[in-house]
Amino acid sequence: MAVPLDAAVSGAGASPHASRYAWYVLGILFVVYVLNFVDRQIISILAEDIKRDLNLRDEDLGFLYGTAFGVFYSLFGIPLGRLADNWHRGRLMVIGLALWSTMTALSGLSRSGGDLAAARIGVGIGEATASPSAYSLISDWFPKRLRATALSIYSAGLYVGGGVSLFIGGLIVQNWNRAWPTGGPFGLVGWQAAFMAVGIPGLIVALWIATLREPVRGAVEGLPPPAPHPAPFRAFGAELVTIIPPLTLIGAWAGGARALAVNLLAAGITVAVVSGLIAIGEPWPQWTAVGIGAYAVFSWACALRRRDPAAFALIVGTPAFICTVVAYGLNAFLAYAASFWAAPYALRVLGASPATAGFYIGGTGALAGFLGVTLGGMIADRLRARHPAGRLIVVIFGAVVPVPFLVMAFTASSTAMLYPMLFLAQITASCALGSAAATTQDLVLPRMRGTATATFFIGTTLLGLALGPYLAGRVSSLSGSLSTGMLSLLLSVPITLAAAIAAYRLVPAAEATREARARAAGEAI
Repeated sequence: MAVPLDAAVSGAGASPHASRYAWYVLGILFVVYVLNFVDRQIISILAEDIKRDLNLRDEDLGFLYGTAFGVFYSLFGIPLGRLADNWHRGRLMVIGLALWSTMTALSGLSRSGGDLAAARIGVGIGEATASPSAYSLISDWFPKRLRATALSIYSAGLYVGGGVSLFIGGLIVQNWNRAWPTGGPFGLVGWQAAFMAVGIPGLIVALWIATLREPVRGAVEGLPPPAPHPAPFRAFGAELVTIIPPLTLIGAWAGGARALAVNLLAAGITVAVVSGLIAIGEPWPQWTAVGIGAYAVFSWACALRRRDPAAFALIVGTPAFICTVVAYGLNAFLAYAASFWAAPYALRVLGASPATAGFYIGGTGALAGFLGVTLGGMIADRLRARHPAGRLIVVIFGAVVPVPFLVMAFTASSTAMLYPMLFLAQITASCALGSAAATTQDLVLPRMRGTATATFFIGTTLLGLALGPYLAGRVSSLSGSLSTGMLSLLLSVPITLAAAIAAYRLVPAAEATREARARAAGEAI
């Protein structure tokens, strides 16, 4: 049910303060994001058992955690972000939460790496509904001056969920395997039982989400509400045709012969690059998935330029937006790899038990992430009040300061060194998330926020999640050293820093000209 315009304006829109209901919504969305990352991250503490039982390698684990999930998360995030812009955001989250919770539970029935990969794809598609809807809702419930704070609190669910997943997963797998060394009820072993235990509660929370009211888009900024979309699901289907291969050829053909030729050329280049990587010995599932993702995003961007020139101009066509996405995407490149491989490092290299490693890595990770992302958002909002690009200072901080702590963590010879270094690395890296997210939201119009969020998460998935954990695992497989695998990723830091500095320089002008550039692209404001 939509909130009446006068109610929205008299609440959040007419005041620089957020309403009590806005904070209530934020609390529920926080719980959803906790579940999101419990279901996504639990595979880390289960990785050693999965590797043994399914006869996998480190690079396979990186693929399952990152690429199989991340590529489909990013691909479906774009049309689902578009649906969040045009339809009821709460209902979309209900559907997505039910899907990813079910697929997490079904992960516990996997008997092969292929089974688990299929389930992870389903989790990725379901979770792609969450953040586009949540970012858009938060941006319509909270005034601009509180937006980074609110988005940071929501984003803290990432770290709380990741920490809780390690703690719960470690306890379940250790106690289950101790009670039933050869398999328990229904023949399930510990890691399978853990997947089922964390998947089922999401179905209950989905019912809670269904009670949320829908705010009026743009009212918090005093903008007139956009007209309701006459056919949101038809638009969603049209968006799928632009991004899901080989349907992308149909979408390109709709743009004319030239658009089809450009699309075919991009497809040919992608096939050639992926074939070359496979020819030199790289695993085909990883690079086929990444190639599909890169080609699909290119197809979508071309279609967006034809169908919504204003959204293209403010998102893909804005260098400040792209630099912000790249800067945080490469931050996530390191962060995702470290969060996944920390538990296997503790178990495999330092001899920790699953329950103990889950407690310390999960507990300190949850605390560090919550503190880092919340404080980072609050500081970013204060810096934003002094300078239009002030939030990017926090992104620059998050790109540089965690590096020495990561080095010490993944060269540690004892858990007494590993755990505190992971805490310091995570608290300093996590501060950048809310800052980068709020920056991208400020660069677009309210009706584009779901699409902008989906684009933002392309950076954290295709750049971060689909590449970071896999490349660390690949180098680990080749070198025989998990430490070498993780530390090799630090070569990305100079690129991260360059992108963040460029964003800092470009954001003020981009935000100041937002409406003018949208009008020039055909937007009726």
